[in-house]
Amino acid sequence: MCGFVGFSSFKNKLSNSRFIIENMNSTLMQRGPDEFGYYINNNITLGHRRLIVVDPEGGKQPMIEKFSYGEYVIVYNGQIYNTKELRKTLEENGFHFNSHSDTEILLKSYIYFGNDVVNHLNGIFAFAIWNEHKKELFLARDHFGVKPLFYTIQNNTLIFSSEIKAIFEYPGIEKILDSQGVCELFGIGPAHTAGTTIFKNIYEIKPAHFAIFNASGLHVKRYWKLVSKEHNENLAQTSSKLKFLLNDAITRQLVSDVPLCTFLSGGLDSSIITKFASDYCQKEGFPPLDTYSIDYVDNDKNFVKSDFQPNSDNYYIELMTKSLHTRHHNIVIDTPELSKYLEDAMIARDTPGMADIDSSLLLFCKNVKKEMTVSLTGECADEIFGGYPWFFREDALNSNTFPWSIALSERQSLLNPGIGEKVDLKEYIDFRYKESLDEVDILDTDSKETAEKRKISHLTLNWFMQTLLDRSDRMAMYNGFELRVPFCDYRLAEYVWNIPWEMKALNGREKGLLRYICKDLLPDEIVNRKKSPYPKTHNPNYLAEVKSMLTDIMNKPNAPINDLLNRSYILDILNTDGKAFSRPWFGQLMTGPQLMAYLYQVNTWLERYQPKIEL
Repeated sequence: MCGFVGFSSFKNKLSNSRFIIENMNSTLMQRGPDEFGYYINNNITLGHRRLIVVDPEGGKQPMIEKFSYGEYVIVYNGQIYNTKELRKTLEENGFHFNSHSDTEILLKSYIYFGNDVVNHLNGIFAFAIWNEHKKELFLARDHFGVKPLFYTIQNNTLIFSSEIKAIFEYPGIEKILDSQGVCELFGIGPAHTAGTTIFKNIYEIKPAHFAIFNASGLHVKRYWKLVSKEHNENLAQTSSKLKFLLNDAITRQLVSDVPLCTFLSGGLDSSIITKFASDYCQKEGFPPLDTYSIDYVDNDKNFVKSDFQPNSDNYYIELMTKSLHTRHHNIVIDTPELSKYLEDAMIARDTPGMADIDSSLLLFCKNVKKEMTVSLTGECADEIFGGYPWFFREDALNSNTFPWSIALSERQSLLNPGIGEKVDLKEYIDFRYKESLDEVDILDTDSKETAEKRKISHLTLNWFMQTLLDRSDRMAMYNGFELRVPFCDYRLAEYVWNIPWEMKALNGREKGLLRYICKDLLPDEIVNRKKSPYPKTHNPNYLAEVKSMLTDIMNKPNAPINDLLNRSYILDILNTDGKAFSRPWFGQLMTGPQLMAYLYQVNTWLERYQPKIEL
C-alpha cells in the first residue's frame, strides 16, 4: 500500500515540476514511509511514496517499462489478489518478469489488455499509468473505492493524488467551501456523494470508474456495477458457493512479505475471517496467526447495553482464541489518547469525520503497526449480507432518507442562521437520496421484500460502506499500515446481491445466511451473537474531556466555528451533555460525546485548512 501524486498537461509547459512534485509527495509520507520516487517528462510528472508489503526490491515505483515505441510508467496504491492468474496469461503471451511484485504484473496487464485491464483485476487499487506511445494518462479505482483517488483541473492541467492535502500543494489550488460543500459536510457528512468532496472543484474518481486524460481533455467511464438477475440456486447450492467465495477471498488476501494479522472482535464477521485465515496458516505450515482486538480503559465497568450495542466483546474474543491456533493481543486505549488524536484523525481524512470512532481506529492501527504491517478485517459484511438494524426496523425503512442519518432537522438547526437561510440541507439530502435510489435495478420477479431490501442494500453499499472504507484507509495509512477487506471482494458482492432477501435473512436474522453457512465452523455463541458494532468507549471521562475541549472553543468569540454553525444551539448541546441533539448524529453510536468531538473537529479543520467560504 502506498500513496501517489501527479500532474499532467498537453497545453502548458510544466515549470518547476520537481519542486512541486516533491512538495506534493511529502504530504503522503505516512502512507508510504519506506521509499519514494519520481518520474518527469514533458507532459507528465509523477511522485510515489511506498509502503513495502510485497517484493521489497522488485516493486519500486514509479515503475517503467520501455519499448521501442515509448515508455509505460505506473504509480499505484493497492494490492492485486489474482496476480497468479494474470501472470500465467501474460507469460503465455510472451511477457517476461523481473520480480514477483504485483506492480509489475499490473503494469504489464495494462500493456496487454489496454483500457480493459480493469475488467481483469481482483483487488483493491488506485493507479495512474502514463502511456508515452499514445500520449495519454490512464487512471482507475477499484470496484468499491477501497483505495482513494482525487483530482482537479486547473488551466488545462490535471492534478491528482491519493489524498486531498497533496493537491493543495500545487500552486494556485484554493480551498473553497461553497453551498454544496456545506450540504456535503453538514447534511451528508461524514458520508459523501461519490465523485464529490466538500471542497469546490476537488473531485474523486468514483469507485468502479476509470479515466483517460489526453490532449482532448478528461474522459471518465464506469467499468462495473452490481447487476440484478434471478437467483436460481437452492439453499444448499448457495451455501456451498458462498463458502468457496469466502475462503477464496480470504486466502488470496493473505499474501505478504511482511508480518500479517487479523482484527478479531469476537463478532461473526471478524471470527469468520480469522477462522479461515488460521486454518490456512496451519495447512501451509505457517506460524500461528496473530490476532488483535481493541478495548478502552474501564470499559468493562462503564459498558451500557443498548439496541445497537447489546454486549461487549471480551467474552467472545476469549471464546474464539481458545478455539483457534492463534496468538492474541489486546490493545487498550485510554480516554486522553482518544481526544488527543481527534485532530490527527481529521488530518488523515482531510475533513471532519467520525470523531472518536475514527481516532480510536487510528490509535488501534498505530499500536498494531509496532509489530505488524498488514491486517485483514471483517469490514463490509454487514453491508453485503444485510446486518444493520435499519434492514429490519420499520422506523428506518419508512424514514424516506438515509436510515443511518435521520436527524435532518437537528442538522439544519446546527447551521448558523445566516447560512441556514441560504442552504437547505433537507432539499439537498432528498435530491441525493432520490438520485441514488433511481439507480437501483428491480426485477419483475423480485418479491416485495426483496425489492425493498435491494433499495436499502444499494444505499448501504454506496454510502454507508464507502464511509467506513474511507475511514479504514485513512486511519490505517496514516500509520503506514495496510487494512484488507475480504468481504469487499466484488465476486462475493455480485453473488450475494441477487440472493433473495428471504434466504439472505434466513430465520429472520440479520446476516442469517452467513450465520447458517458458518454453523459448523465457529462456536455456537459466536454464530448466534447479536450484531455489535465497532466498540466505542463508555468511559464518562471521555464525555467530560470532549465537553471541556468544545467549551474552550466556544469561550473564544472569534472561534471560526461560529461563522458556520449556530452558537446558541452548540451551547445547548454542551449544557445538556448532547441531549439537545436528540438523535444519533450518524450511524448507530455517534451520540452526545461523538457529536461534541465532531464539532471540535469542525473547528480544528476550519483553523487548519482555512477554507474560503463562498455561498
